[in-house]
Amino acid sequence: MTNQKNNKAINIILWIAQGLLAIMFIMAGIMKTTQPLETLLESLPWVKSTPLGLVRFIGISELFGGLGLIVPSIFRFKPFLAVWAAIGLSIVMLLAAGFHASRGEFSAIGVNIVLIAIFLFIAWGRDKKAPILAKS
Repeated sequence: MTNQKNNKAINIILWIAQGLLAIMFIMAGIMKTTQPLETLLESLPWVKSTPLGLVRFIGISELFGGLGLIVPSIFRFKPFLAVWAAIGLSIVMLLAAGFHASRGEFSAIGVNIVLIAIFLFIAWGRDKKAPILAKS
């Protein structure tokens, strides 16, 4: 009985984490792919020294990663893709941490580390602890 309650609790926590991070990364991806460079410079100073193509690529990666985090699970169509999305976004955050470190922006790395931990928790949880089964 306790194990079943634990799995239910973990499932709820995973849904909350997936939903919040999906919204966050979808919004960030849309912002980086659609806003003009001048608008991006106001909120993201690092864009000034980064090629626009790379900024747009990061945005597309975040957008599709955010969608991949939640859409396959909601529709139960190839839900293993949510695990891959979580792993992919953890890699994006690892690269972001390296980018910030190369620029001496060490205060920003803490957020990257927290996000990596949450993404790896989602990947583990959806793969091992509370997987979502595909529709038959």
